[in-house]
Amino acid sequence: MSITKEKVKHIAKLAHLKLKEDEVESYAKELSSILDYMEKLNELDTTSVEPLTHPTENKNVFREDELVKSVDREDALKNAPQKDDKYFKVPKVIKSKK
Repeated sequence: MSITKEKVKHIAKLAHLKLKEDEVESYAKELSSILDYMEKLNELDTTSVEPLTHPTENKNVFREDELVKSVDREDALKNAPQKDDKYFKVPKVIKSKK
């Protein structure tokens, strides 16, 4: 299927795109090749293919929650450049509106 430059310009206008003349020609060729490929796909016999809702089989990827030992506070703060009793000290990144 061939896409004309006029069709590309019309599509660009609908999408509020400003295209240069060389871009219009390039897009016309690219869109034509895409539609030609889709025509080839339409030639395939898909009568025995089951329709899918997803391209892959869905499996539950969640795991059971398990209680595991975490790093205790003292070990976590041991190498902190700045700390305040039981917290990390970091520079203020949010400015107040005053």
